[in-house]
Amino acid sequence: MENSTLINLLKSKSKQALLQWLDGFREACCLHRVVVLCHRSRKLMIRTGQCFLLNGFIFLGSICVLYSVMTPTLLWMLPDQCSKFSSQELCSAGGILKLYSFLRFGLIQLLYVFWFYPLYIFSIILSNIWYNDIAKYGFAAMGRSRQTVPEPSRKNETSQNADQKDRPIDLGGVMIGLGEQVYSVLLLSFFFLEVYATGFIPYIGKAVNFLLLAWMYAYYCFEYKWNFSEVGLDKRLDFFESNWAFFAGFGSPCVLAIFFFSPLVSYGVMAILFPLFVLTATGSGAEEFISLKRRQWKGSRLGRLPIFYAADTLSLRVLSFFHFRLESLKQKQEDSKTL
Repeated sequence: MENSTLINLLKSKSKQALLQWLDGFREACCLHRVVVLCHRSRKLMIRTGQCFLLNGFIFLGSICVLYSVMTPTLLWMLPDQCSKFSSQELCSAGGILKLYSFLRFGLIQLLYVFWFYPLYIFSIILSNIWYNDIAKYGFAAMGRSRQTVPEPSRKNETSQNADQKDRPIDLGGVMIGLGEQVYSVLLLSFFFLEVYATGFIPYIGKAVNFLLLAWMYAYYCFEYKWNFSEVGLDKRLDFFESNWAFFAGFGSPCVLAIFFFSPLVSYGVMAILFPLFVLTATGSGAEEFISLKRRQWKGSRLGRLPIFYAADTLSLRVLSFFHFRLESLKQKQEDSKTL
């Protein structure tokens, strides 16, 4: 009797998890929201276009030129087979093929060092700045009707900045916010290392890596919205871990788009798609949608899954270590003053 009850419970939870995963996947694929938001905000449309230009046309375009034009040209100029030589005497010694292979490798590596890697670093820095702008403009466009609300003018922005300057600064709130940002950076950094390390696990490593990547990208996509909505870090983590199946589904299209490419190509593809998924998350009513689905399941929940447990533990230990060091330095300074 107990076994049958347990089996029925597992079936029910598995079905609920699968349906939530599908809901998240469908929610991520609602890319029509990007078109709607770009139509409402000209600034958003320009920033999104700049991301496509830099990461799609320039970065991925450079990789396409390398593989489709430059590599065949080098193979034509520095052949790798004796049959392609006009004189077989050159190839008879065998050293010429090794020399040509070394020259091809050297020229391609120089291209990576002086073009692709600097472009990669430049793209990461600029794209991260643009992603924040895209999320900000998208969040602002969400509260706007298509026709009645214009773009904020420079005059309005100036007056808003002046009003903000006149407000008293809450130092306590600033310190709490700063502490949350430091903790969030540590948490996501350790989680990224965890994701990277799982790729080396034999047999199941790829599957675990895919799942953790899906959660990581889903969290990144919704983090912009939660930042602008001023949702506390504890509430974010609780909501995310309590609806782990939904967010695994939301992050899956992001990972599917990059999982089977080389690292540089994966970055270029993700750099194009990521702002689209950020806008999809910004336009998503995930909280209301999940609440509605929960009512359909009569309040049944999957339970909270501690996705960030390892990263959270390491982050707290690092913060505790630095806190201990600071307290020790303060104590030494006080002791030296008393002496």
